[in-house]
Amino acid sequence: MAALSRQEFFRQLSRGCVLPTAQQGFEQVWQLLLICLGCRVLWRLGLPPWMKHLSSVAGGFYCLHHFFQLQTVWVVLLSLMCYIVLFLCRHSQNKGVFLSVTILIYLLMGEMHMVDTVSWHKMRGAQMIVAMKAISLGFDLDQAPVAAMPSPVEFMGYIYFVGTVIFGPWISFGSYLQAMESKRMGFSWFAKVAVSMMKSGACLVVSTCVAPYLFPYFIPLDGERFSHRWLQAYKSATSFHFSNYFVGFLSETTATLAGAGFTEQKDNVKWDLVVSRPLNVELPRSMVEVVSSWNVPMSRWLNSYVFKSALTLGTFPAILVTYAASALLHGLSFHLGAVLLSLGFITYVEHVLRKRLASIFSACILSKKCPPTCSHQNKSNILVCLINLVFGLLSVFYLTYLGSFFDIDVEEEVEEEGYGMTFTMQKWQELSWAGHWVTFALWVFYRLLG
Repeated sequence: MAALSRQEFFRQLSRGCVLPTAQQGFEQVWQLLLICLGCRVLWRLGLPPWMKHLSSVAGGFYCLHHFFQLQTVWVVLLSLMCYIVLFLCRHSQNKGVFLSVTILIYLLMGEMHMVDTVSWHKMRGAQMIVAMKAISLGFDLDQAPVAAMPSPVEFMGYIYFVGTVIFGPWISFGSYLQAMESKRMGFSWFAKVAVSMMKSGACLVVSTCVAPYLFPYFIPLDGERFSHRWLQAYKSATSFHFSNYFVGFLSETTATLAGAGFTEQKDNVKWDLVVSRPLNVELPRSMVEVVSSWNVPMSRWLNSYVFKSALTLGTFPAILVTYAASALLHGLSFHLGAVLLSLGFITYVEHVLRKRLASIFSACILSKKCPPTCSHQNKSNILVCLINLVFGLLSVFYLTYLGSFFDIDVEEEVEEEGYGMTFTMQKWQELSWAGHWVTFALWVFYRLLG
């Protein structure tokens, strides 16, 4: 493509990639969007609650079948198992624990080839949403945010809620019940749906067309030079990032379209569901900010139901348990497990180092932005800006390193079955294991600070 004139290149990119990608993307999701809107309108008709829950089950089940065909049976089996366990443990104060163990066993059995690998990987996102909903409901029943055991139709309505059943995001049982009340379909609701949908489409185009084709057009990536390998890694990471934003904004669209994702203050309803914060990832302050902005609802879920429960073990073990739980939910994939556990070490080292430096310099250089009322003496001088900039650039380095093996040029069969250990090690070896060595060096520096 480099030999083409710039005008001809953009014309071919538009006709050969942008328009077909947008069209195919819409063809994939238009039925889901239509059913979300249909359920939203139906729930506005003042139906009895049981009929609303039943219609939620019907809409969600249809969408699951549309996307996964006969493989839907494995999602149904998981949801049935969850309710049976919840019902049998209804008098226990450890419903969340029992559900977590049951779901863990089920997911491990699936990963151990109870289902063929390609089919299981395609269903992984839907399985993860079901698991997160069931576990959160179990813990909420234990801790009393949810007062009473839901009926079977309420439980299944929550699990199969059409706005979240395919692409997510996770929402609490209370948020689902609020969605069933179906607030007025005003301009702010329509604007939120439209903006999220446009952002989703834009991210899909960037992931599929801009990163793979436009980026190499301006910056040559051919060759075996060390800098070329890093540019290639950055291209792969960028494409992967925007594919995640595509799913995030699409899930915002479907959840909001179905009536979820709002906060209410007196008579004012604000449609403010946020799934991903791309700017916080692409221009990060820290890796801690990246992790919390990558998928906001999942980060909140992990913090509420895993990290806080594991804090009795200590901060570092709690971080490792949290990332291990995330890895298990994402499936027994070596490359995802390697990334998530590496993230655990990276975020911990960054957190403790910046905390130590903030104490030494009395400066606002923590992983998370300080509140205006913090006690640090140096809030925005040159030193503070420089240190924050260095850690921000370091985060971009880590993102490139960790995202290097999400390669869009890899064979489709390998991608569907998951990247194996050999592929993952090879990619990191090409980059000289730089990310892990830098993390180790920062840990040594932290220890030397005393």
